[in-house]
Amino acid sequence: MAARGWGGSVAVAIGVAAATAAAALGIGYGLGIVAWPTATGAVADDAWLASLAWTTWIAASAAVLGAVVADRLSAGERGAAPPRRRPTVEPDGSYRRVVPSAFVTATWRLVIALAASVGALATVPLVAVPARAAHRPDTYSPQLIAGGYALVGVAAGLIVAVLALSARAIATNAILTTGWVWLLAIASAVRDTAPLTGGATPETGVPAAQLAIWRFGKHLLNGTISLAGAGLMLGAALVIGALAAWPALRRRDNRVGVSVSGLAGPVLVNAAYFLAALKSTTTPGGGHLSLYLIAPYTLLTGLAGSVLLTGLAAYRDDWRASRASIPAQPAPAESTVDGQEGARAVERVRAGTAKRRAATTPEPATTPEPAVAAEPEPVAVAAGPVDAAVGAIAPPASVATVDTASEPKPARGRGRRKPQADPTTTSPAAPAPRESR
Repeated sequence: MAARGWGGSVAVAIGVAAATAAAALGIGYGLGIVAWPTATGAVADDAWLASLAWTTWIAASAAVLGAVVADRLSAGERGAAPPRRRPTVEPDGSYRRVVPSAFVTATWRLVIALAASVGALATVPLVAVPARAAHRPDTYSPQLIAGGYALVGVAAGLIVAVLALSARAIATNAILTTGWVWLLAIASAVRDTAPLTGGATPETGVPAAQLAIWRFGKHLLNGTISLAGAGLMLGAALVIGALAAWPALRRRDNRVGVSVSGLAGPVLVNAAYFLAALKSTTTPGGGHLSLYLIAPYTLLTGLAGSVLLTGLAAYRDDWRASRASIPAQPAPAESTVDGQEGARAVERVRAGTAKRRAATTPEPATTPEPAVAAEPEPVAVAAGPVDAAVGAIAPPASVATVDTASEPKPARGRGRRKPQADPTTTSPAAPAPRESR
């Protein structure tokens, strides 16, 4: 099916809502779920009130379903207005898709919800005409009362439809609740398990199925409240609230809308029971008193399901963020003990080992360096009287200097070596022999 703009979406909303209302009432009349009793009495009063509750709920659910289907088949995003048919042309020749503003989107949601409410108004003639045959001691025009309940249901559906277009989780909860209510009603009508009414009969016209509950089992509290039916009603609201919130949390939708999505389906059911509860409270012990006492608690259980799942998702995200922000701490390689105690133990062991090594290792002996003797000054040897006489014949020799520090010292003990003459030392020249005459 091709995507539609404003005009096509409005037509779809009206058509889907009207078709939904007609189909729902056709199923209700065919299975005896909606019946307008011709008799009077307590049983007939219960049938009358049950039919009014079904009328209110069918009108509201038809408006919600028509708005959601029209929005899904439009050319825009879910819950947003469709873009312009003629895209804006840029200076370079390219086309730019115009995103609708917040005001346009809000107007879109209101228009689609109003169009679906107009289609849901088909409920009014479909219940007013058959209700003319009902006999009511408190009114001369039962068709006006039935039509008035249908109008109130359309108004309640208008409010929920706007919210359903704003948050996908709310739309999902309303659709799941609608499917569950019809499944329960059809199963209850087919098996004819209403213990207090005994099924639909031509004389009383009492419906075999009641709104959003399956009264089964023999455990009754104060003779009116079915414990098994109450548990099924409350448990279904809790489970549907969690199931509708789960895909929205995976899509990262707004958590405020996800948290309150558990109220969408129960609100429609409670609106129907609240309008019918005024007459029911005057007859305590009636067949419908338990439903009016239990229905308000479905608001709490449905809200608990969505809020609980939202809280768990928020806790999971915070835990993952904290795990990602903490750096990994490497374990100490030299210690098998975790934490700071292991590091301290390693330091103590190292300090003790160093002290033991310092105590057992002897200090090396220091050898004193030999003292260096001062270099002696050279001594000049004066020539004697003999040398003076020799010097008169031979030229005088150079005076020799003796270096006592450079002479080698004889070794001590055995095996002494004779000192060798230093070739660099110059001995005094011997006197030349005299010539014989």
